[in-house]
Amino acid sequence: MICMLIDILHIILNVIWYFIIAQAVMSWLIAFNVINTHNQFVAQIWTVLDRITEPLYRPFRRIMPDFGGLDLTPMLVLILVIIIDGPVLRYAEGMATCPVGM
Repeated sequence: MICMLIDILHIILNVIWYFIIAQAVMSWLIAFNVINTHNQFVAQIWTVLDRITEPLYRPFRRIMPDFGGLDLTPMLVLILVIIIDGPVLRYAEGMATCPVGM
């Protein structure tokens, strides 16, 4: 049972990682005017990504200093996801005696 919860947490953290990367890449493409937000499809994707990632960023944006136009919050959240997903989950798997690779 614990192993299944650890696997579910691992999957959720991987999905969060991909959403953050997609949102960061899309923000760069919008900033450099490669894609246009007046396109309805692009605007819908941007809205979905923003609604998914903004609740993750909000607590960190309160404590992060303002760097002008540079937002380091996605990088901070990615580092936190990597820290949780890597050593912490591996330690939890070891403590729960989960089979490796399952």
